[in-house]
Amino acid sequence: MVSKHDLTPPAAVAANAKKGLELRERFHRGGTDVGVGRAEGLAAREPVSADDIAHIASYFARHEVDKSTHSHKWGDDENPSPGYVAWLLWGGDEGRTWAEGVKRKLDGAAH
Repeated sequence: MVSKHDLTPPAAVAANAKKGLELRERFHRGGTDVGVGRAEGLAAREPVSADDIAHIASYFARHEVDKSTHSHKWGDDENPSPGYVAWLLWGGDEGRTWAEGVKRKLDGAAH
């Protein structure tokens, strides 16, 4: 069973989203309007829906390839790649772990 607590972004996810917003503002790159909207909700620790969890997990599955950038060092806060900024907007590595874990619970509850 998935609780409201499960659907509330953990503090580490919120911190990553906030960092992504700050880097995007500073460097003017990374993420789309959808990613910015997602980051604003995650940073505020607003509970998400089951559909949101599916979208977040899907984002990470599609964008894992962004980590193999050669133009920027992944994780560089002084010269971040657009992909790294976007990754943070969606909650970063902790966001991926959280979304995939909640999605597994949701998928298990559906059976």
